[in-house]
Amino acid sequence: MDGPRATTDDVMPFVTAAIDAYGTGVLAKTSELAADTVAARGSRILQRVFGRGDARSRQVIGQVAGAKPDDEACRAALKLTIMEEFRADPLLRREVAAMLPRVPVTASGERSVAVGGHNSGVIVTGDEHRVEFPR
Repeated sequence: MDGPRATTDDVMPFVTAAIDAYGTGVLAKTSELAADTVAARGSRILQRVFGRGDARSRQVIGQVAGAKPDDEACRAALKLTIMEEFRADPLLRREVAAMLPRVPVTASGERSVAVGGHNSGVIVTGDEHRVEFPR
């Protein structure tokens, strides 16, 4: 079952694309909201989650906008803030999840694997394959 963490993982590519494209003005962005681009969808998601933005959400978005694309700490702060919003309001999480595109998932061929969302584990399809985890 999808929970706040899974939905947050699903929205992150969209919201970070929106922040990368529109910067700190992402919550006020309205001119491209009808477009079906990743950034436009992310902007709609951020506006749904944060509205026009309280001080905390504007600060987190500003940190992500001003950071380098590989600054994982800033993106983690945004992810945590979104997850907190989803935990506080389960209806909001379901509404945002409904905003995400649904992509059909098909696995074809011998030993194929289809993952319809995020996989946080290891998938092994070979014979006699050993998976070792660091200790």
